[in-house]
Amino acid sequence: MKKFVYLASQSPRRRQLLEQLGVAYELLLPEPHEDAEALEVVLPRETPLAYVQRVTQLKLDAALARLQRLGLAAAPVLCSDTTVALGREILGKPADAADAEQILRKLSGHTHRVLTAVALGTADVRVQDVSISRVTFAPMSTPQITAYVATGEPMGKAGAYGVQGRAAAYISHLSGSYSGIMGLPMFETAQLLRQLGWDG
Repeated sequence: MKKFVYLASQSPRRRQLLEQLGVAYELLLPEPHEDAEALEVVLPRETPLAYVQRVTQLKLDAALARLQRLGLAAAPVLCSDTTVALGREILGKPADAADAEQILRKLSGHTHRVLTAVALGTADVRVQDVSISRVTFAPMSTPQITAYVATGEPMGKAGAYGVQGRAAAYISHLSGSYSGIMGLPMFETAQLLRQLGWDG
């Protein structure tokens, strides 16, 4: 495997987790003319698992095309997508503060799933895996939800919370991959990297 991978993600948490694994990376971010948000539109009757796998592959398609278009040195491209699901309902990134409060009211006092898909690919080969974790929120009062949303932390995050931030005060139980809930499951990511020759 080459000495580095391209990380096609704007998430600082994913960068942090790759660094924790000791993987050298270069960012390969969407260009201004690319509509990255359009890739995340949910299809009718799409299950959370099908959704997160499909979106991750679309992100990889776009990133590999970007790599070729920019004429950059060949190296594997890493993409990931995280979604929060309450039953079959997909709870994406909140549109605004009111939407964030509505999402958190749904999660309050319930257990939900966090699905993070990871895809690693080159022009010739692709590998993918999915991490599924379960997170239980204690009941949150309206003032608690309002105060949390006011911190700004829920914005830009699937399910309107960050497990590594202040939301941890309301998470009574979780099972699965903590790093997967953050946005990049390290065990699955390492397994995929090894399939492409990483020796870490």
